Formats: sequence, structure tokens, C-alpha cells
Amino acid sequence: MNNRLVIALCATVLLLLVLFFLTLIFSLITQLHGAAPVQGVGGTEVLFAVRLTLVTATMASVLALLVAVPVSYILARFNFPLKDFVDALLYLPIVLSPIALGAMLLVFFNTAPGRFFEQHFFRVVFEVPAIIAAQFIVIIGLAVSLIKSTFEQVNPEYEHIATTLGASRLQTLTRVLLPLSARGIFAAFLLTWARAVGEFGATVTLAGATPMKTETLPVAIFLNFASANVRGACVCILISLALSLGILLLMRKCYAYHRTAPL
Repeated sequence: MNNRLVIALCATVLLLLVLFFLTLIFSLITQLHGAAPVQGVGGTEVLFAVRLTLVTATMASVLALLVAVPVSYILARFNFPLKDFVDALLYLPIVLSPIALGAMLLVFFNTAPGRFFEQHFFRVVFEVPAIIAAQFIVIIGLAVSLIKSTFEQVNPEYEHIATTLGASRLQTLTRVLLPLSARGIFAAFLLTWARAVGEFGATVTLAGATPMKTETLPVAIFLNFASANVRGACVCILISLALSLGILLLMRKCYAYHRTAPL
């Protein structure tokens, strides 16, 4: 097949896919244009959902980052028995249904250890902490995967040289590996944050869908559609689109800079 024909075919497929996504977005905008205002759209409920989503997604992403960095360091730099099994186990949240993950958390909090935690610390199920727990369990596998990949791209020789100069393991981690991986870790944080913003399945299973209490943006979309408020759902979808697209563009720039920057 002629080379130009192959390029033209691939470019056509790309153009059609881009047009498809743009058509979906345009359909949301046209749904809003010229229609009468709907109660709750642009009001306190939407603002509450946006604020709750931003706060919980940020907290879950920071927690995932704090856990993923030491875990990824061990997986990237050391060999140990059953490493492949542990690696696969930690990646389960990437492939397992979010509803299944939320159900697993719900079952756990119905066991003796879960009830003990809620009785002696704070309530989780159907409360705001349940949103953070649900977002965390969904994004932790992604965080580990991205940060582990970032660590593996850093030449271990830099750490070996630091060790020969008298640096400890902690010093090589904090003064060599982490600074060299900073851009990749930041990009991983942005991507996991974007994923947490869009989390629905585990959240609605563990936290429920209570308006003005556990109502994140995805839950608000669900509630608006359930009440036949299509315009309200479209508003929430457009807000989610704006947040996600902005974060993804920023993440791609950070990741591209990380790949091209010399180590």
C-alpha cells in the first residue's frame, strides 16, 4: 500500500475520533442553550458537589502519593520472594470494577475490625471519609504503577555513586531518587487526582448518594439524571470535563518535560 495512503487513512481515523469526542461535548452545550433554568443548576448544590469533589480528590491523591512512593521504591529497586504476586495484587484496583472495590470496603467495615475502627476512631460508611477511602482504593494501583515506572527510568548508578560517597539509603532516596523523579511524581499525582475526581462506582457503594452530604460531581450527575434533570446533569458533566481536560493537559506537559529532561 502506498505510504501516503497509509498516512491518509490513519489521519482520517484520528480526525473522525476527535470529531466524535467534540460532537459529544457540543451536544452537552446545545442541551443547555436556550432552555429555561432548572432549579439547583448553578446553585448551592452544584457548588457543594464541586467543593466536596476537589477536597476529597486532593486528600485521597495526597494519601495515595504518600503510600505509593515507598511502595514503588521497594518494587523498583529490590527483588524479594513473591514480588510478582505482590505487584499484581497492588495493580488489582486498575482492572477491578470500582463497584467491586467499594463493596469490598463496605464488607470490611461490617466485620469486627471495621466496626472497631468506626467505634473507636470515626465513622466511615455513608459519611465523607467514605468518599476519600473509595477514591483512595481506586487510585492507589494507578499511583503505584506510574511512580514505579518513573523510578525505573532513573539510572540506579546515581544511587550507587551516592552510596559509595557515604550516603545512606534514606539519603539516596530523598536527595537523589526523589529529586530526579520529581516531575514524573508530580505528573502521577495529577493523573491520579483526575481519576479521583471522576470516581463514582466505589463512592456510591461505600458513601451512598445523599444530596448535600456525600454528593460529589459524579454522584450529582447520577442524581440529576435519576430525577430527569438533564440540564443539571449536563452542567455537572461540563464542569467535570473542564477539570479533567485541564489536569490532563497539564499532566501531559509535565510528563513530556520529564521524558526529555536530562538526568
